[in-house]
Amino acid sequence: MAKTQLSEFVAKDLEKQKGISIPVHAGLLERLLVRKTACSNLHPNAEDEFSMDSVGPSYRIVSEYETKFREAMHFDKRPIEEPLTVEKLRPRGYLLLNGHHRWAAAMRCNIKKVPIKIINCATESDIKKILEKSQHDKRVAIDLDEVIFRSPDHPHLEKKPFLFPMDRRFNKRVRLGIPALFYFLVKHGYDIWVYASEYYSIDDIQRFFRAYSVHVDGIITGVSKREQNKSASHMRMNELIGSKYEMRLHIDNESIIETHSKTKDFNEYTIEGPEEEWAKNAIAIIEEIEKRAGK
Repeated sequence: MAKTQLSEFVAKDLEKQKGISIPVHAGLLERLLVRKTACSNLHPNAEDEFSMDSVGPSYRIVSEYETKFREAMHFDKRPIEEPLTVEKLRPRGYLLLNGHHRWAAAMRCNIKKVPIKIINCATESDIKKILEKSQHDKRVAIDLDEVIFRSPDHPHLEKKPFLFPMDRRFNKRVRLGIPALFYFLVKHGYDIWVYASEYYSIDDIQRFFRAYSVHVDGIITGVSKREQNKSASHMRMNELIGSKYEMRLHIDNESIIETHSKTKDFNEYTIEGPEEEWAKNAIAIIEEIEKRAGK
């Protein structure tokens, strides 16, 4: 597949899927059992730079993958190790979320099937349901990868929530005190929204936190892609979330930022102390915010 053929193929596929295909949530069995699919079952994402006329595919990257795949095939090795991240489509097939260039290289190498990881993302409809159901006017936003998750060798971790084989499905580790912090936030009337630059299935995140006996309201993944390519749907989602809550907290590793929607006032508080007391000190700051607000 030459450069012009690839561009034409992507453009035709986007047009073919327009108004017909919609993302749907895949069941647990499908996400567990489907490990490969034909390249023809995969469809480019119109909201990814790969598919945009103004940016388009990087043929250098495609060529690099193609060289790598052909070399692996020459030595009878598996050409593609890392699964392509996809979302299920109705009526058939999967939408590419991460792996467009590997998909293109696989087609150029005539690789019939590629490994995939099926995830469920939060849709605009999901966000609306969460906001309609909520009776709270306070929200906390916290980053999964930067603030909540920690490497397995970190000295201050919560115990693993799952035993084998479930720990293979989602093997992330959580920093010490996160469940206590979430429990405190829920008790004091906050909706908890977690964000991640990486793509995770919202089902896995919900199940993961339920294993710690805590609740998470909203789960937004693939944030880095969304920020780069702001679609009308993603902008509406952000507006819906922003307009719902009068008071918002953003918690990161070093600070808590308090913002009020009506007045646009904000305050920033530094989280000090040793790592093992991070959650305890964050809770103390939020308690002071609550006292000052008279709630």
